[in-house]
Amino acid sequence: MNYLERQISQTILEAARYFPVICITGPRQSGKSTLVRHLFPKYIQFTLEDLDVRAYAHTDPVAFLNQTDKGMFLDEIQNVPELLSYIQGIVDQHPEKKFIISGSSNFSMMKEVTQSLAGRVGVFELLPMSYQEVAGMENKSLDEMLFSGFYPVICAGANVPKFFYPSYIKTYLERDVRQIANIRDMMQFHSFLKLCATRIGSVWVASELAAEIGVSVNTINAWLSVLQTAYVVELLRPYHANTSRRYIKSPKIYFCDTGLACNLLGIESPEQLARDKMRGNLFENFIVNEALKARYNQGKDNNLLYYRDSNQNEIDLLLTRNGCIDGIEIKSSMTWHQDFQKTVSKLDKLVKEPADRKFVVYAGDMENETAEVKILNYRHLDKIFQV
Repeated sequence: MNYLERQISQTILEAARYFPVICITGPRQSGKSTLVRHLFPKYIQFTLEDLDVRAYAHTDPVAFLNQTDKGMFLDEIQNVPELLSYIQGIVDQHPEKKFIISGSSNFSMMKEVTQSLAGRVGVFELLPMSYQEVAGMENKSLDEMLFSGFYPVICAGANVPKFFYPSYIKTYLERDVRQIANIRDMMQFHSFLKLCATRIGSVWVASELAAEIGVSVNTINAWLSVLQTAYVVELLRPYHANTSRRYIKSPKIYFCDTGLACNLLGIESPEQLARDKMRGNLFENFIVNEALKARYNQGKDNNLLYYRDSNQNEIDLLLTRNGCIDGIEIKSSMTWHQDFQKTVSKLDKLVKEPADRKFVVYAGDMENETAEVKILNYRHLDKIFQV
């Protein structure tokens, strides 16, 4: 499989000049190992999924970490988290030594990293590929793009959705779920996973899923945390301000990849997707993913929000940029309608912070970048997210 250039590359290379340890997290199969091998070809790699390597690291961590004077790349570090404390001691005594660590567990691994390597580590999140990273994407239809998703193996043509996503769920997701949490009934959990896909772009209401599956609200929220930890879903927080207006307080749920979501929804082809009631939700998911990838590729935290209040005003996506807020309305229609911009045009009045740019992103070809509310086709997201 040919290497696909990633936009996060220069950010990581710059950070490696200042930190003795670089940590890269993200979903399985998002390209973490391939990226590290490309950026740091002289580093010695050890995969802690390998039982023999893991046993050596457990038994004699000091000897394991001192096998080479060159840089060391430790993949799936969450399997031997005690190595992090030893790495701290090594880089404190020998600042010239360099380590790259990576893993596919979010919260569990990051807790260990931040505790053991505070001030010594640059942390980055690598999601599946962005639209701008994939050559020839402009030749795909919107439905083909949403259905295929953005995992590197799909984008490189080394696999196809009908084989990759079922295998991904069985091979990676189920294993991660069992490692993260003691879930006794995997069939119930699968039902939960599929129901989450039907809620894409919707406000998260745990009690609804609890009633449908027949488990407690606490169980549903614990399972949601598992999906976040395994980089399956992401939550978009609501905008809050010091105002008397009553704001919706629950987050909205999205999947980290539209191809995976299509598989869970039982969508088996781009043609089926074109007719599916979830098409607009999946398009919104795609735009939110692109915004998040742009943030992470610049080494920045997730600062994405949505707006909804009790007066039924709603803006799909808010970005905080240079102390101001941008508003983005997302529509999957190919036909422009004036009412698309109705709410986002009121951004200045709705948010209690400086409002800057206003956009409607849709699937049509008519664009207008000079109007107060800028109209853009989804292929030109780089004009908003500015990587």
